[in-house]
Amino acid sequence: MTVEAWTDAATVLSVTGVDVTDGSITQAQADIEIFTGRTYADTERIRSRDLYWLGRAVAYQAAWRPGQPGIESRMDTTAQSQDGVSANFGPDAVVLAPMAARAINRLSWRRSRTVHIRSPYVDGNTWLGPDPLAEGNDESQPWFPMGGAP
Repeated sequence: MTVEAWTDAATVLSVTGVDVTDGSITQAQADIEIFTGRTYADTERIRSRDLYWLGRAVAYQAAWRPGQPGIESRMDTTAQSQDGVSANFGPDAVVLAPMAARAINRLSWRRSRTVHIRSPYVDGNTWLGPDPLAEGNDESQPWFPMGGAP
C-alpha cells in the first residue's frame, strides 16, 4: 500500500529510530496538513527545501503520535494542575510533536519577511540615475527661465 505522505516508514525509522505503520504515517500527514495549511495534493507546487521540512515534520509526528492516547479527543488547554503539580503548555503542545513544530517553523511561508518598498532615489532606477541632484544630470533636464525678463 502506498501512503500519500511527505515521508515513508523507512525515513521515519532512520530519522527517529521508531518503527511506524502506514496508518501512523497517514495520521501524522493529516496532522501536519492541518498545522501547515498545505495538502499532499499541492506537493508539485512546493519547493524542495519546504518538502524536506514537511517530510521531517511528518516523520517526527508519526513517531510521537502513538505515545499520545486520546489525541483526537483532547481539549485545547494551556495549563494543567493536579495534586500540587502544575504544567504550562504551548498552544499546540498537546497535539503536535515538539520536533515536528520545529520543522514546521522552518518552512518558508512561516518565516518573517522583510518587505522592501522600492524608491527611485534609493534604488537608482530613475532616468536621472541614483543621484538626481548630481551635476551630470544637468544636461538631461530641460531648462526653463524662472520668470522675469523674457
